[in-house]
Amino acid sequence: MSRAEQKEKTRRAIINAAFQQLSADKSFASLSLREVAREAGIAPTSFYRHFTDMDELGLTLVDEAGLMLRQLMRQARQRIVHNRSVIQTSVETFMEFILEHSNVFRLLLRERSGTSPAFRSAVAREIQHFCAELADYLRKENKSSAEMALIQAEAMVILVFHAGADALDASDEVRQRITVKTIQQLRWLAGGTKPPAG
Repeated sequence: MSRAEQKEKTRRAIINAAFQQLSADKSFASLSLREVAREAGIAPTSFYRHFTDMDELGLTLVDEAGLMLRQLMRQARQRIVHNRSVIQTSVETFMEFILEHSNVFRLLLRERSGTSPAFRSAVAREIQHFCAELADYLRKENKSSAEMALIQAEAMVILVFHAGADALDASDEVRQRITVKTIQQLRWLAGGTKPPAG
């Protein structure tokens, strides 16, 4: 393995270690450099060969989280199967992501309204990327204007993020109800059906 490959492997180990340390009870702000280094299997001093400080690592985690989510939703839009809507497939894929990568989604949720302006800005940027990709898809699918597609995309993303926050620590039964309700709300928002009664 070359030096560059070894460096990238160690950098990836640090990122994964930080994600693994996050939980419902532990936010990124409460992580210590020593904890992350120990989890990654490196000496604390080696951390600085890859990141200038914990803030840089945190911003990298936000970028990674946003990229993971965008890639997943792109795949969802590409794998629409017979008689299944893009909305249903996307929401179900999003809920699977939350279940399998709860720490990743938790990071985005927490830092979106956290105390660090740099982190808030990074999360806002990731959400805007997410909205822009969805808006581009909606514009092509619905033949709508770029402005209307973006308005619709932003409303959809806000709705899905709120649903994700509610589903994060919910039981399977409650998560399923949230999924069904979110699909109905998005279909109504997309103009596909009437809003659910009540």
